[in-house]
Amino acid sequence: MADYEGILLCNKPYGISSHDVMTGLKRILKQTRVGHTGTLDPRATGLLVVCLGRATKIVQFLSDLDKTYEAEITLGISSPTFDSEGVTNESLARAVPNMTAEALKNILSEFLGISKQRAPIYSAVKVKGQRLYDMARRGLTVVPPEREIEIKRIELLDVSMPRISFQVTCSKGTYIRSLANDIGEKIGCGAYLSRLIRTQVGNSDLKDALNPNEIKYNIEAGTLKRHLKPIESVLNFPAIEVYKEFAPAIISGKAPELKDVANILGDFNVNEYISLMDHMGRIMAVGKAGVDSGSLRRQDQRNFFTYVRVLN
Repeated sequence: MADYEGILLCNKPYGISSHDVMTGLKRILKQTRVGHTGTLDPRATGLLVVCLGRATKIVQFLSDLDKTYEAEITLGISSPTFDSEGVTNESLARAVPNMTAEALKNILSEFLGISKQRAPIYSAVKVKGQRLYDMARRGLTVVPPEREIEIKRIELLDVSMPRISFQVTCSKGTYIRSLANDIGEKIGCGAYLSRLIRTQVGNSDLKDALNPNEIKYNIEAGTLKRHLKPIESVLNFPAIEVYKEFAPAIISGKAPELKDVANILGDFNVNEYISLMDHMGRIMAVGKAGVDSGSLRRQDQRNFFTYVRVLN
């Protein structure tokens, strides 16, 4: 049987790692070309965007997409892991101030925009070749590195003290555990992440996802292909469509010339990612634009497309 090809949306259950989910999928799919676009902690649930077959070639591009989460934080207790895993009977409880929903909304809004965020000390980030969680468990003192992140939207959903829930859309690399801890420090009573659901990655939505048992059922029933999304549905770069005669040359990485261009779909600037599409609308490669879209038709441009990834 030929490998499955396309985008499979998986609803990761609570308590297992993303790696374990992927190992299970490879086993039941009986193929090795399987990848995903962003890890979830074992205690988190929700959307894993799984790439199959040719689609594994676009993992690096989908990993850059914004992600949306529904998070619940518990106020009054800080955790060394920034989530419930680090909470014990010995955890020190602090008084939670009596706050209105409006006051909480104002605090959340302070996290909007671009900022520097430190990774949790218990995370897989590497410092000098070592995982932070390995160093922490050995009792080593280390300052986690900072990274630039962006909170693009944050909205209070519910207040049931000492718990509050919110929805957040953020850039790649954002640790919601760190955000939870920072919110607790801003309020002045500490907090830890008590629940996390990833609901969106780019334009992919959790409501369209299957859990592992449902995936297995559809494989056995021969209906899984109905649930696969085409690459073109998730990769939304502007595109250059080429004539039918040139399409076979894409696989060998031949640079297109102006005479090969059938259509320009969308606007783009120099050095931005664009797709190279065949006459049937299939994305065959992703590359960087050597000119902007407005200039491409004005003269006999050369080197207007530089390959980054061929989808073979």
